[in-house]
Amino acid sequence: MLTLTTEAGPDPTSVVLVFAALLYLVGVFGIIFPVLPGLLVCVAAVLLWAAGTSGPLAWGTFGVVLALYLCGLTLQYLVPGRRMKRAGVSTSTLLLGLVAAVVGFFVIPLLGAPVGFVLGIFAVELLRYRDRVRAWEMTKSAVRGVLHSMGIELSTAFVIAVVWIGGILLH
Repeated sequence: MLTLTTEAGPDPTSVVLVFAALLYLVGVFGIIFPVLPGLLVCVAAVLLWAAGTSGPLAWGTFGVVLALYLCGLTLQYLVPGRRMKRAGVSTSTLLLGLVAAVVGFFVIPLLGAPVGFVLGIFAVELLRYRDRVRAWEMTKSAVRGVLHSMGIELSTAFVIAVVWIGGILLH
């Protein structure tokens, strides 16, 4: 049972758990709205819990979470990247799309990053091919790739949460 206070004051382990859980939620928010490295923040939350809880089970849980993070990170870059390469979307196009997303983030509050990304990819591909239909097809391929990447990242965060909750319950 989670108790935040004892006779001597706040239970440090419970306080760390609550803070780590809030940090985890910030990480998930960072995955959905890519302002922060969301999955890395989720792993940092589990690290905070393991350090505050200590013990072999907590560190073992963190080890499994770290392995899951590395697997998710690998999948996140390999799977969508191959699909985009097959579709003809270049790395430089994606980088320019990211630059446009950053600019869009500051120009249009809340929705600027996705709008900037899409417009940036479209503009680069339009300059590259001089064909609106082909540029739009490349833009859709890039957006699908980014959404696949986010899906992999969210799935990894979910699996990490399940492992972490298991570690909490076993501890």
